[in-house]
Amino acid sequence: MALKPVKKGWSPETWVSLRPFGLGLQKPNNFLEVFRAFFENADNLEYAWRILRDGVCDGCALGTYGLRDWTIEGIHLCNVRLRLLRLNTMEPLNAEVLRDVEKLKSKSSAELRALGRLPYPMRRRRGEPGFTRISWDEALDRIAWRLSKTPPEKMGFYLTSRGIPNETYYMVQKAVRALGSNNIDNAARICHSPSTVALKAALGVAATTCSYRDLIGTDLVVFFGSNPAVNQPVMMKYLYYAKKAGTQVVCVNPYLEPAMRHYWVPSDPESALFGTKITDRFFQVQPGGDNAFITGTLKHLIEQGWLNQAFIAEHTEGFEALAEQIQQTPWETLERLSGLSKAEMLEFALLLSKADRAVLVWSMGITQHPWGEESVQSIINLGLARGYLGREGCGLMPIRGHSGVQGGAEMGAYATVFPGGLPINPQTARELEKQWGFAVPSRPGLTVTEMLEGGLEVLWSIGGNFLETLPSPSQAEAQLARVPLRVHQDIVLSSQMLVEPAEEVILLPATTRYEIPGGCTETTTERRVVFSPEIPGPRIPEARWEGQVFQDVIARIGPPELAEKVRFADTAAVRAEIARVVPFYEGIQHLKAKGEAFQYGGPHLCPGGVCPTPSGRARFLPVALPQRPVPEGAFRLVTRRGKQFNSMVQEATDPINGAPRDAVLMNPKDIEKLGLKPGQPVWLHNPFGTLAGRVFAAEVRPGSLQVHWPEGNALIDPKLRSSQAKIPAYKEAYVYIHTQPPPQSPHPDPAAAD
Repeated sequence: MALKPVKKGWSPETWVSLRPFGLGLQKPNNFLEVFRAFFENADNLEYAWRILRDGVCDGCALGTYGLRDWTIEGIHLCNVRLRLLRLNTMEPLNAEVLRDVEKLKSKSSAELRALGRLPYPMRRRRGEPGFTRISWDEALDRIAWRLSKTPPEKMGFYLTSRGIPNETYYMVQKAVRALGSNNIDNAARICHSPSTVALKAALGVAATTCSYRDLIGTDLVVFFGSNPAVNQPVMMKYLYYAKKAGTQVVCVNPYLEPAMRHYWVPSDPESALFGTKITDRFFQVQPGGDNAFITGTLKHLIEQGWLNQAFIAEHTEGFEALAEQIQQTPWETLERLSGLSKAEMLEFALLLSKADRAVLVWSMGITQHPWGEESVQSIINLGLARGYLGREGCGLMPIRGHSGVQGGAEMGAYATVFPGGLPINPQTARELEKQWGFAVPSRPGLTVTEMLEGGLEVLWSIGGNFLETLPSPSQAEAQLARVPLRVHQDIVLSSQMLVEPAEEVILLPATTRYEIPGGCTETTTERRVVFSPEIPGPRIPEARWEGQVFQDVIARIGPPELAEKVRFADTAAVRAEIARVVPFYEGIQHLKAKGEAFQYGGPHLCPGGVCPTPSGRARFLPVALPQRPVPEGAFRLVTRRGKQFNSMVQEATDPINGAPRDAVLMNPKDIEKLGLKPGQPVWLHNPFGTLAGRVFAAEVRPGSLQVHWPEGNALIDPKLRSSQAKIPAYKEAYVYIHTQPPPQSPHPDPAAAD
């Protein structure tokens, strides 16, 4: 199970407190989550149990099957999955509530979800107060007619990460290309698209290079801009075992995340009772300062002779150009941009020099910047400099937050790539045309933000909620309201469905992962393709699998020979085609029962350091350091997650740090400097919007603030995106603090407070 033996018995040196179960301490009550799930699903308890026992988790992307996984032994269940369980077991909503949507607009998204499942197709036309029931035939006829009249560049399609399996991603993107469009996007873009771009350029692969097992017993695990305690809590049990095996854990982050410091693993008696000290050392970088911090670390590694020279010589190219750039960068610049001292960078370099093996993990704190690709490349450069590639206990891991999202781009549900991650160009389009038997568009399509800006005539959204996931919710609402036909296909209501129609809005009820006839598959963060069986139980009679719906629409548009080319008898037939079109998914066609899985590429990509690049070598690439100073008197702003799954807020107060949803997390020194008090109302303001909140003391980087996402989206520049992946810059903003409501105009005054 581990590179080093996991210590038997208990380890008091790792305990947080002698208080049993951390009583009286600020921490989540994971046992309460079990009881909550029991009572929430009491009306459908047998079905809920079958989902937990036999289904593949539809929560985070670590991918447990049933109550087991492939990394450690024993029961494995997290509170994220328990909170999502009710979405799969609830009854249909009373459609009468949709006859007048004005009454629903004051409800929160959580309250809308709690109303129940969408029961059948419904339509609302311009001027109508709400939705009325229509038949599936009427809905599909209307959608097909509109699509047949719409130029391909004026139609757009989006898939969320809501438990969407590989078969749905593949089926939908194929149908969209049959319509002549590449305007398809999915939720992976706003999380890890810069990781995909940078990994592909440097290593020739676009996924994590290692497995979760490599965390347990390796010398060092480093988390950059990542908080798995909130977003991937299953990983915390891996880290518990890693600590018992002697692994050091380091976090590079602007916030000293409380749960990354101390965590209580509920399924292990020792950790459940006394907690576990997780992180050995925090390096509190300035928001967006990771590039400079890593560059300074590399500068030390070069100057001290702590590089893995043999690996660099045998398996890489481009190091000389990178080293020259680094050597020419003054320490003063690196300290100013990172917010950390030369001595702290040396301390981190020393930790790396002593670690023969290490896993470097990152998430959205790295990617959601205008320079997201460059930040990922910096981490890749660091890993290559130490030879952390292609062997046990080593790896570069962009950790995914949502179940199945890894497969989204790999199935081709992206505006910029075909299945298999192939770039969209005339040559790849011709190759795909040979596979599919119909013409395939050869120019990249529009990302979802570009779609909304580009004057769509049809928008088909499977899940998602643009009002909560995109910057500037008011702008997103105005853009949605201009689309003549909107199709929202989901299992529950969302606020974007209530936006006034330009002409008409059609709602389509979808199946959950566990209801898809014949079962389906998902791909986890560690590239494991896992079969999730259909779970017997109650059904929403008119809910349909999204893949089937798209087949039925294409059949209505015609011609018949095209419809046949996108028709599949069942999900097994989809998997068979995936295996042919995406060669590295060979084996998916054999998956058909619970527990069946394979890990494409094996435990380690680039084995022995050999990469699937033209030269067989990994590429070092110079990285420009971002220069984005904030105006005098302003604070850097970062959005963060609380007790939520994606944008689905589950608690008004984060049980980990006690912060309410309107908390403005500030360093105590900044609070004192501005003469503020904890709990005091304040208003954050910048040229893009205003957010009301309350001061909350936290160990964030001085000069920076953190607010919850999606609430903080009102302050994010909707035009600011990374250069290649076009990811919105959710972690890159500045704001002024006011003690009174500010004027609703671009901020002219650099004063920090009124």
